[in-house]
Amino acid sequence: MSVARLVAAAAAAVLLTGCSSSTQADETTGGFVAGDGSITLPKAAEREPAPELAGESLDGEQLSLADFAGKTVVVNVWGSWCAECRVEAPVFAAVDAQTGDDVQFLGINIRDSRAAAKAYDENFGITYPSLFDPSGRTVLGFRDSLPSMAVPTTWVIAPDGTVAARTLGSVSEATLRGLIDEARTPADG
Repeated sequence: MSVARLVAAAAAAVLLTGCSSSTQADETTGGFVAGDGSITLPKAAEREPAPELAGESLDGEQLSLADFAGKTVVVNVWGSWCAECRVEAPVFAAVDAQTGDDVQFLGINIRDSRAAAKAYDENFGITYPSLFDPSGRTVLGFRDSLPSMAVPTTWVIAPDGTVAARTLGSVSEATLRGLIDEARTPADG
Protein backbone atom coordinates (compact mmCIF):
# COMPACT_ATOMS: atom_id res chain seq x y z
CA MET A 1 0.00 0.00 0.00
CA SER A 2 1.39 3.41 -0.94
CA VAL A 3 2.17 5.96 1.75
CA ALA A 4 -0.51 8.31 0.35
CA ARG A 5 -3.17 5.60 0.55
CA LEU A 6 -2.06 4.65 4.05
CA VAL A 7 -2.30 8.30 5.17
CA ALA A 8 -5.72 8.64 3.51
CA ALA A 9 -6.97 5.46 5.19
CA ALA A 10 -5.71 6.64 8.57
CA ALA A 11 -7.33 10.06 8.08
CA ALA A 12 -10.63 8.41 7.16
CA ALA A 13 -10.48 6.21 10.23
CA VAL A 14 -9.84 9.20 12.48
CA LEU A 15 -12.60 11.24 10.83
CA LEU A 16 -15.13 8.49 11.13
CA THR A 17 -14.45 8.16 14.84
CA GLY A 18 -15.19 11.80 15.65
CA CYS A 19 -17.86 13.34 17.89
CA SER A 20 -18.37 12.72 21.57
CA SER A 21 -18.28 14.47 24.89
CA SER A 22 -14.87 12.99 25.63
CA THR A 23 -11.51 13.39 23.97
CA GLN A 24 -10.69 9.74 24.60
CA ALA A 25 -12.28 6.90 22.64
CA ASP A 26 -13.44 4.18 24.99
CA GLU A 27 -16.42 1.92 25.57
CA THR A 28 -18.40 4.71 27.27
CA THR A 29 -18.16 7.00 24.23
CA GLY A 30 -18.98 4.40 21.59
CA GLY A 31 -15.51 4.84 20.10
CA PHE A 32 -16.03 8.47 19.09
CA VAL A 33 -13.42 11.16 19.65
CA ALA A 34 -14.51 14.76 20.07
CA GLY A 35 -12.78 17.80 18.73
CA ASP A 36 -10.68 19.59 21.28
CA GLY A 37 -11.90 23.05 20.31
CA SER A 38 -8.60 23.88 18.65
CA ILE A 39 -8.47 26.51 15.92
CA THR A 40 -5.81 26.53 13.22
CA LEU A 41 -5.22 29.81 11.37
CA PRO A 42 -2.43 29.67 8.82
CA LYS A 43 -0.85 33.00 7.92
CA ALA A 44 -2.55 34.43 4.83
CA ALA A 45 0.54 33.87 2.66
CA GLU A 46 0.80 30.22 3.83
CA ARG A 47 -2.78 29.13 3.12
CA GLU A 48 -3.23 26.01 0.99
CA PRO A 49 -5.80 25.74 -1.81
CA ALA A 50 -9.16 24.27 -0.82
CA PRO A 51 -9.94 20.85 -2.27
CA GLU A 52 -12.38 20.36 -5.11
CA LEU A 53 -15.42 19.33 -3.07
CA ALA A 54 -18.33 18.05 -5.14
CA GLY A 55 -21.16 15.59 -4.91
CA GLU A 56 -24.86 15.21 -4.39
CA SER A 57 -26.80 17.45 -2.01
CA LEU A 58 -29.31 16.18 0.53
CA ASP A 59 -31.95 16.99 -2.11
CA GLY A 60 -30.19 14.97 -4.82
CA GLU A 61 -28.86 17.99 -6.75
CA GLN A 62 -25.25 18.22 -7.93
CA LEU A 63 -23.29 20.60 -5.72
CA SER A 64 -19.69 21.82 -5.77
CA LEU A 65 -17.50 24.15 -3.76
CA ALA A 66 -16.64 25.70 -7.14
CA ASP A 67 -20.27 26.91 -7.33
CA PHE A 68 -19.31 29.49 -4.69
CA ALA A 69 -16.05 30.76 -6.20
CA GLY A 70 -15.12 34.26 -5.04
CA LYS A 71 -17.08 33.98 -1.79
CA THR A 72 -15.99 33.22 1.74
CA VAL A 73 -17.27 29.68 2.29
CA VAL A 74 -17.87 28.05 5.68
CA VAL A 75 -17.64 24.26 5.27
CA ASN A 76 -18.98 22.24 8.21
CA VAL A 77 -18.77 18.47 8.65
CA TRP A 78 -21.75 17.25 10.64
CA GLY A 79 -24.05 14.34 11.40
CA SER A 80 -27.50 14.24 12.95
CA TRP A 81 -26.12 11.71 15.46
CA CYS A 82 -23.42 14.12 16.71
CA ALA A 83 -24.14 15.90 20.02
CA GLU A 84 -21.61 18.70 19.41
CA CYS A 85 -23.15 19.27 15.96
CA ARG A 86 -26.53 19.82 17.60
CA VAL A 87 -24.92 22.35 19.96
CA GLU A 88 -23.45 24.42 17.11
CA ALA A 89 -26.34 24.07 14.62
CA PRO A 90 -28.23 27.14 15.93
CA VAL A 91 -24.99 29.16 15.66
CA PHE A 92 -24.55 28.19 12.01
CA ALA A 93 -28.20 28.91 11.20
CA ALA A 94 -28.02 32.35 12.86
CA VAL A 95 -24.72 33.43 11.31
CA ASP A 96 -25.81 32.16 7.89
CA ALA A 97 -29.02 34.19 8.12
CA GLN A 98 -27.13 37.33 9.17
CA THR A 99 -24.21 37.29 6.73
CA GLY A 100 -24.25 38.89 3.32
CA ASP A 101 -24.21 37.34 -0.12
CA ASP A 102 -20.41 37.22 -0.06
CA VAL A 103 -20.51 34.39 2.54
CA GLN A 104 -21.81 30.90 1.72
CA PHE A 105 -22.31 28.04 4.15
CA LEU A 106 -21.87 24.45 2.93
CA GLY A 107 -22.37 21.35 5.03
CA ILE A 108 -20.90 17.91 4.55
CA ASN A 109 -23.22 15.36 6.12
CA ILE A 110 -21.50 12.09 7.01
CA ARG A 111 -22.54 8.71 8.46
CA ASP A 112 -26.24 9.54 8.12
CA SER A 113 -29.38 8.70 6.20
CA ARG A 114 -30.96 11.36 4.02
CA ALA A 115 -34.11 11.28 6.13
CA ALA A 116 -32.20 11.88 9.39
CA ALA A 117 -30.10 14.64 7.80
CA LYS A 118 -33.14 16.43 6.35
CA ALA A 119 -34.97 16.20 9.69
CA TYR A 120 -31.91 17.71 11.42
CA ASP A 121 -31.83 20.63 8.97
CA GLU A 122 -35.54 21.24 9.43
CA ASN A 123 -35.31 21.02 13.22
CA PHE A 124 -32.45 23.54 13.41
CA GLY A 125 -33.60 25.87 10.64
CA ILE A 126 -30.62 25.11 8.41
CA THR A 127 -31.31 26.50 4.95
CA TYR A 128 -27.88 26.25 3.32
CA PRO A 129 -26.99 23.16 1.26
CA SER A 130 -25.07 20.12 2.42
CA LEU A 131 -23.24 17.47 0.47
CA PHE A 132 -24.63 14.02 1.34
CA ASP A 133 -21.56 11.89 2.00
CA PRO A 134 -22.34 8.86 4.18
CA SER A 135 -18.85 7.43 3.65
CA GLY A 136 -17.02 10.66 4.60
CA ARG A 137 -14.75 10.49 1.53
CA THR A 138 -15.35 14.13 0.57
CA VAL A 139 -13.66 15.29 3.75
CA LEU A 140 -10.43 13.55 2.75
CA GLY A 141 -9.93 16.34 0.21
CA PHE A 142 -8.61 18.46 3.09
CA ARG A 143 -5.81 15.99 3.90
CA ASP A 144 -3.24 18.16 2.09
CA SER A 145 -4.22 21.42 3.80
CA LEU A 146 -5.85 21.12 7.23
CA PRO A 147 -7.25 17.59 7.68
CA SER A 148 -10.29 16.79 9.76
CA MET A 149 -9.76 14.81 12.91
CA ALA A 150 -13.20 15.10 14.53
CA VAL A 151 -16.88 15.69 13.93
CA PRO A 152 -17.78 18.48 13.82
CA THR A 153 -14.96 20.10 11.90
CA THR A 154 -15.35 23.49 10.25
CA TRP A 155 -13.17 25.09 7.60
CA VAL A 156 -13.42 28.65 6.40
CA ILE A 157 -12.39 29.08 2.78
CA ALA A 158 -11.16 32.54 1.77
CA PRO A 159 -12.55 34.26 -1.36
CA ASP A 160 -9.30 33.39 -3.15
CA GLY A 161 -10.05 29.66 -2.68
CA THR A 162 -7.53 28.97 0.08
CA VAL A 163 -8.19 27.33 3.46
CA ALA A 164 -8.06 30.18 5.97
CA ALA A 165 -9.10 28.35 9.15
CA ARG A 166 -10.07 25.04 10.71
CA THR A 167 -11.82 24.30 13.98
CA LEU A 168 -12.08 20.87 15.59
CA GLY A 169 -15.26 20.58 17.64
CA SER A 170 -18.21 22.91 18.05
CA VAL A 171 -17.73 26.62 17.48
CA SER A 172 -19.32 29.66 19.14
CA GLU A 173 -21.01 32.48 17.24
CA ALA A 174 -18.27 35.00 18.14
CA THR A 175 -15.55 32.60 17.02
CA LEU A 176 -17.31 31.78 13.77
CA ARG A 177 -17.78 35.46 12.94
CA GLY A 178 -14.12 36.12 13.74
CA LEU A 179 -12.98 33.29 11.47
CA ILE A 180 -15.12 34.61 8.63
CA ASP A 181 -13.61 38.07 9.08
CA GLU A 182 -10.09 36.57 9.19
CA ALA A 183 -10.71 34.66 5.95
CA ARG A 184 -11.41 37.93 4.19
CA THR A 185 -7.76 38.98 4.75
CA PRO A 186 -6.11 38.77 1.32
CA ALA A 187 -3.41 36.11 0.98
CA ASP A 188 -0.94 38.82 -0.07
CA GLY A 189 -1.80 40.88 3.03
